[in-house]
Amino acid sequence: MAHNDIAVDPASAARLAEAGLELRRMANDGSELVAWHGAQARGFLETERTAVQDAAVAERWRGRRLIGVLDPTGPQPDWPVGTVSSWVAALSLPGGTAPAWAISSVTVAPTHHRRGIARALLEGELRAAASAGVPIASLTVTESPLYGRYGFAPAVSVATLSIDVKRASWTGPVAPGRVDFVTREQWRREAPALADRVFAQRPGELTASDGHWDHIAGTAADADRPERIRTVRYRDVHDEVQGLLAYTVTENTEDYTRSRVDVRALVAADDAASAALWRFLVELDLVQTVVATEQSIDEPVLWMISDRRAATVTLHDHHYVRILDVTAALQARRYRRPGRLLLQITDTLGLAGGAFVLTVDDDGSASVAPASARATAPVTLTADVVALSALLLGQVSARTLAAAGRLSATDAGAVADVFGWDPPARLSYWY
Repeated sequence: MAHNDIAVDPASAARLAEAGLELRRMANDGSELVAWHGAQARGFLETERTAVQDAAVAERWRGRRLIGVLDPTGPQPDWPVGTVSSWVAALSLPGGTAPAWAISSVTVAPTHHRRGIARALLEGELRAAASAGVPIASLTVTESPLYGRYGFAPAVSVATLSIDVKRASWTGPVAPGRVDFVTREQWRREAPALADRVFAQRPGELTASDGHWDHIAGTAADADRPERIRTVRYRDVHDEVQGLLAYTVTENTEDYTRSRVDVRALVAADDAASAALWRFLVELDLVQTVVATEQSIDEPVLWMISDRRAATVTLHDHHYVRILDVTAALQARRYRRPGRLLLQITDTLGLAGGAFVLTVDDDGSASVAPASARATAPVTLTADVVALSALLLGQVSARTLAAAGRLSATDAGAVADVFGWDPPARLSYWY
């Protein structure tokens, strides 16, 4: 069965029916899409949708599963008062990948707060994902306090870099290839293949849809001021595309030498491409500030400029993940150290709890087996599914979680050594 053909969760549907509401899987086209799209935009405080925007989203979201909560007694009974969308994508793990049930568009109308709608939507998505055999759920969030109660953990933090390029000259390597402007259409054609090559280099990345690249390049029919977007390519000495950059410029009308650049995407397959594109940004004429969001917490450009204090770095939570199948999720990744751990996991939703033995071989591969009541191991980890999900991508240390009281272990250092990974996880966009 295709992902977007999966029926709504019966338990969530029954709970909402008791409140006089209907949980419905909505069509990806026609009047149902228009209503769902409009309700979702209203939930995020956006403008009313136009016919062009509705048609564009119908094209982009053909593979998404759209769920709405309807109030048949309201003045707009066909418009949802709650929305969620989902699709299945590949999530990059340390040394591997796994299918992830990606969740987005979670909204509840302000007229219908405190009626159990968010709970029904999120628990329904998690149960649907588990029933479909997808081992992990993931999302990016606008409100972080909401999702921990459903087992999600902030497993990936990212950095926003704001660099005063008037103050910081380039001291990094000089890449041997060439940087050129290209058309937005050409950039859009080349981005997916390059991103696929880069994808496995960092845990935490989720394969992006075609709609994502159209949004970045401004090539979608409903693009907002696409003429502002400038697109650049780096080719190495063998004439292979190794890097792509998209950015916008905001002029400073009081001082035209102090404009601002906002990076929309910087995709680099190797260190030379990354250095070349960052150097291009740092040395732009008539620019004061370069701002790049969703960057790695160990971004090398900070070591490539003459004045480290010219860069302001802000860290924030970004990619939330939730384990649904402990065995499948943990076996899909690699580990830094061999070891044998007894995992005692609790899950208030009853989806991923239990006792397991994790055995990591010398090559970093692992097997996970249910543990009997008498099972023992050199190290025992006791945690809820939130803490285990935080460890999955290797960025959050078990030592940190133990110090914070979020897990207990007979040897937190040994757990950290097994689960840790380099480079740190990253997700380079919102979804």
